[in-house]
Amino acid sequence: MKEAQRSVDCQRHQSEIQHNLLVWRKKRVLRTVYRDMHSRMAVHLSDLPNGITVELGSGIGNIKDVIPGCIKTDLFNNPWIDQVEDAYHLSFPSLSVANLLLMDVFHHLQYPGNALCEFHRVLLPGGRLIILEPCVSFLGLAVYGAFHREPLGLYRDIQWYSKTNDDLERQSYYAAQGNAYRIFRHHRFRSHLGGWRQIEKKRMAAFAYVLSGGYSKPQLFPEGALPLITKIEKLLNKAPLLFATRLLVVLEKRDA
Repeated sequence: MKEAQRSVDCQRHQSEIQHNLLVWRKKRVLRTVYRDMHSRMAVHLSDLPNGITVELGSGIGNIKDVIPGCIKTDLFNNPWIDQVEDAYHLSFPSLSVANLLLMDVFHHLQYPGNALCEFHRVLLPGGRLIILEPCVSFLGLAVYGAFHREPLGLYRDIQWYSKTNDDLERQSYYAAQGNAYRIFRHHRFRSHLGGWRQIEKKRMAAFAYVLSGGYSKPQLFPEGALPLITKIEKLLNKAPLLFATRLLVVLEKRDA
C-alpha cells in the first residue's frame, strides 16, 4: 500500500513539475518575481563560516540563480535536483547545516512539529530556517481561497506531531496553505517554538507574483508594466492586513 501511494504521489508530482517547467520557460515575468522572492530569502542567510545551505522541496530547482552553492532537494528525483530528501527524515548529519530554505513547502507538512525537530537537529547553533509561505489577508484570502486549487485549511486542526512513526512513513499528499500564518502569527503555537529565536516575520504584498498568475493562471499584465507593478506593490506593503499575500519567517536555532 505504501509503495502504491508513493507511486501515485510521484506521478502527480512529476506531472506538476513538467507543467511548471513549460510555464517557467514561457513566463519571463514569473522568472523575475521568483528571483526577487529568492533574493528576499537570501538576505537572511546566516553568516556561519561552516555548514551547508539546503533548499527543501526545490521543485524545478531555480534557486541557484540566486544562491549558487545551495543544495537542491525534493521528495522525488529529477535531473536538476542534487539529492532526494524527506523533511521528516533528512540524511544530513546533526549540526551540519547553516541554512534551510523552504518556499511553498511548509504548508505541505502535515506534522510540522516532527519536521521542525528534524530541522533543529541538522542545523548548527545560529543556523537559520527561512520559510516563505502564503499569507492570510483580505487579498490573500481571495487569491488562495478562491483561485488556488490547494485548500487554505484555516479551520482544520493542526496535528503538531504524528501519533506514530508509521504515520510519517505512510504520509500522503497534504496541503493547508494557511498553516504557516496560523503557526507563526498566532500565540497558540509559541510554546512549541522554544528552540528557535525569531529573526524576521514579514508580511508582503507580492503583487507582481499574484498578477503573474503563477504556474496555474494567466498573466494579468504586460511584461513592460512590471516596474509600475513593483511600485504599486511597495505601496500595498504598507497595509499588510489588507494586501499581504506572502509571509516570510526566519527562525534561528538557539545555542545549546
